[in-house]
Amino acid sequence: MAAPCRTRTLQVVDTEFSADAVEWCPVEGWHSILACGTYHLRPPAASDSRGSNGVCDRTGRLYLYHYNEDQPYIPLTEIQRIDTAAILDIKWCHIPVAEHPMVGIANSTGAVEFCHLTGSEKNSCMLEPCFRVDLGAQRLALSLDWSTGREQCGCPLRVISSDSEGKLNLFSIDESAPSVHVLNQWEAHKFEAWIAAFNYWDTDIVYSGGDDSLLKGWDTRCSPEAPVFTSRRHSMGVCSIQCSPHRENLLATGSYDEHVLLWDTRNMKQPLADTHVEGGVWRLKWHPTCDFVLLAACMQSGFKILDCRGSMAENMEECIVLSSYVLHNSLAYGADWSRLCPRNSLTATQDLAAACQSSEERVGRSEEGDESLNLQVQNLKIIYESPTATFDVILDEESEGPALPLKGEGGPKLSGDPDLVRCSDSKGRSDLAGGPERGGDPESVSGSDSGAQRPNRIGLDRSGDSARLLESPKEMSIVATCSFYDNILHVWKWEMSLVTPLETPSTASPSDRTAESLH
Repeated sequence: MAAPCRTRTLQVVDTEFSADAVEWCPVEGWHSILACGTYHLRPPAASDSRGSNGVCDRTGRLYLYHYNEDQPYIPLTEIQRIDTAAILDIKWCHIPVAEHPMVGIANSTGAVEFCHLTGSEKNSCMLEPCFRVDLGAQRLALSLDWSTGREQCGCPLRVISSDSEGKLNLFSIDESAPSVHVLNQWEAHKFEAWIAAFNYWDTDIVYSGGDDSLLKGWDTRCSPEAPVFTSRRHSMGVCSIQCSPHRENLLATGSYDEHVLLWDTRNMKQPLADTHVEGGVWRLKWHPTCDFVLLAACMQSGFKILDCRGSMAENMEECIVLSSYVLHNSLAYGADWSRLCPRNSLTATQDLAAACQSSEERVGRSEEGDESLNLQVQNLKIIYESPTATFDVILDEESEGPALPLKGEGGPKLSGDPDLVRCSDSKGRSDLAGGPERGGDPESVSGSDSGAQRPNRIGLDRSGDSARLLESPKEMSIVATCSFYDNILHVWKWEMSLVTPLETPSTASPSDRTAESLH
């Protein structure tokens, strides 16, 4: 069956503007550095509602944070903020450039800006502008990707960017200067090119997704007029793509159609797996070390962690949703894995007490959570549209009701399985009431928790199984995510047991037995 997982909120931070991009630094020695980008639509002045064509001003801010493992309850500290144009994407180069970490930033002025991280102390380093590329007037730079996804050195250092005019832009970075050079620019899509990404195993190949619902592949050595392939498998705009840095020929794509597709790049006619995640998929991130785990920012339905092992073996048509980190009246946009190895700061006694809560308490909380979930779903009304249009909605905050907290605990939901319940703990949101940078309750759980709750309330929380699971080895990761409209950066810990509970065939559900076959 699926491995038991749980998520724990560590800290929430008020970013003032809507947060839509977040990235941990992947460069060795700098893994504790986190960058977050925001987007704010400033309406025209009331006296100028008709002047200047009533154009709204897009502004934003870049935050730089340091994560301190020695402060488990409030680990994140802001070390820099830079007011800038609205930010739509942030990506760090995976290797140092001229001996320093470098980050690329796609913004609303149609520029991709590059900054060096300087300083030797992690908690006092600074980002300094290095150079920029203007993609063209009257456009937004929507995404970028570095060719260094496998963290290899010695290869040509390149960046691919996409923009709101449907064009792809290929740059090379000269490390000796350092400087940037535009290699090519071409029209890839008729509408917005939401995403562009490299094939990390063959960096002459790039992929793009657009609002025309097309997924395309390009060989940058050939004429850009003819893509290597064009897929119409997604039914709405394609807005997320990432090549696996662990497995050659494995590609993940996501779309407004609420589906995550896994592909073997040697055969782009039919995906290996198709997983419905109940929300538009704005970003996808493969785990930095666990090659079968995929993080998805699913807009309306929060953040989901997928187990792709069955699909990689070509015997399952969809991935298993291991965990869900649920948001409230907001949209999930930015998401990234930290390369830090988190310490298990909670004592075994605390873990055992949390795992062995009485079944009566779980029943009451679950029932209360079901009722709150229904209310919350009714309160959240989302209309599908392009992110640019979504960004450009000015909310009347007075007319918006408060986010309704979800209560109770749930378990990992297998996609399409009605027998498993997914809920969220109320503490994951109540942390916000204490201020913009209040640390999360170490016992709070947002999204899905460790045990799959069944309708008859017989879950995986039996004391024997719980004790055995607590003693079992775990995969632990730190995750940063950010959300639109509520202006929140979340830092949370995800744990996955590497040993699944023992169940006899008579007690395991058919869906459990299907998941169990992956192991």
